Amino acid sequence: MTPQFAKSSPINNSARCNHRFPNGMRCRLIGFGSQPFCPKHTQPAAAPPQPDPAEIASTLTAGLNDFTSAAQINDFLSRLLLLLAQDKISTRRAAVLAYITNQILRTLPAIAKEENAQPTGIIVDMPGPYDPPGSDNSSVSAPQDTAATPGQQHQESQEPHKIQENGNK
Repeated sequence: MTPQFAKSSPINNSARCNHRFPNGMRCRLIGFGSQPFCPKHTQPAAAPPQPDPAEIASTLTAGLNDFTSAAQINDFLSRLLLLLAQDKISTRRAAVLAYITNQILRTLPAIAKEENAQPTGIIVDMPGPYDPPGSDNSSVSAPQDTAATPGQQHQESQEPHKIQENGNK
């Protein structure tokens, strides 16, 4: 019999990442160059500290007491753009704040219309609509919208004279 050699196993491969998970398993990715860890587990350089949320809020709203004009909203959006460009605020948070200011801006005309609106007048003795033909109330008749032939117009123009002559009505 020939002696069996130990099979090379990827588990013990020295090129693999040396990161160990909490359950004791080893990362299966290959190390990055001569480093013992893969790019995912390489310790990143110290990230810059995140700015204080109170500082961001004071920067955005300095001098703005309410958002009742387009100029104030424009000022807020300009400050928001500067904070985003300086990477002091996340893109997602900036998008949410821009959306909210857009909604405020869209409501400004409606608010101005409500503030400048005339008081609603109440009409007490408004005449009612015409009664439909064939109803019980025949004191008011509906206006005639149908076009009459020339012969009918002549007859209608003569009927009032007949009524006046007879005195009946």
